[in-house]
Parts: sequence; C-alpha cells; structure tokens
Amino acid sequence: MKTILAPIDFSKVSDAVVHEATALARAMDGRVVLLAVVQPPVVVTEYAMMIDNAGEIMAAGERNAARQLEKIEDQVKAEFVRVESIQVVGAPVANIVDQAEKCEADYIVMGSHGHTAFYDLLVGSTTHGVLMRARCPVVIVPSAQEKSPAKRIREWHGAAI
Repeated sequence: MKTILAPIDFSKVSDAVVHEATALARAMDGRVVLLAVVQPPVVVTEYAMMIDNAGEIMAAGERNAARQLEKIEDQVKAEFVRVESIQVVGAPVANIVDQAEKCEADYIVMGSHGHTAFYDLLVGSTTHGVLMRARCPVVIVPSAQEKSPAKRIREWHGAAI
C-alpha cells in the first residue's frame, strides 16, 4: 500500500492538495496521511506583555486545526480512501520531512502559495524547503492564483488555443 503525505495549512490551496492526494491514493490503492503543522506564535520583544496569552493562542490554534482536520478526514473517507490525520506543533519544513519519514511516505503532495520570489527570499518557502530535504517524490499543487502552463501560453500568444 502506498502512502501519500498531504501537508495542509487550511489555505485556499489545501482543497486542491487534498483532491490530488486522494486521487493519487485511489489510483495506487494507497492511503492519505493528512498533516497539519501548527506554528507557535512568534514572540517579539516589543510585544513581550502578550506572552501570557501565547499559550491560549496556541491552544485555540490547535483546537481549530483539529476540527478542520476531522472535517477534511471525513470528506476523504466519504470517497472510500483510507485516511488518517496527524497534527504537530513546530516548524513546517522540519515537521513535514520528519513525518514523511515516520509514516514511510511514498509521495508528498503539497501546495504552492504562489508568492513572489522576493517574498520567498525574505520569508522562505516551505515547499522549497521540503523539496530540498525530502527523500521521496514531492508533487506540488499550484495555488488557484498561479496560472497553468496552457494559460500562460495562451496569454503569450494573445489568442485562445
């Protein structure tokens, strides 16, 4: 049985990631492992007084992620695909790569948010980080705002193909 790890962050691209991971699992008689990585809030010295609320903020984020994961897991089960969910706290890249190894993932299916190169330079790209560290193939699902190659070609030529 093939294992497809699908890290999701509940953004717009997450639905497409789940759809692709489910289709891949169905085609390979595999299973989907949904992964939500909850990032702890960044503490900045100017906001040190808010540290008291950091625990509450983190707990609320974890509860929200668990509810959303359960809902998505139910949707995948309704399509008769084996599925399980994992929720962890920490840095996304390290946790995605770690979970891929722990569940012996054959593929990682994850989204691309379509940020600009400048954004990725300053903030970093989770997708890029996973691509550089993963030991299995990584399938990247473009965000809805990214244009497909066919759409780019049509725009370059200025006519519908």
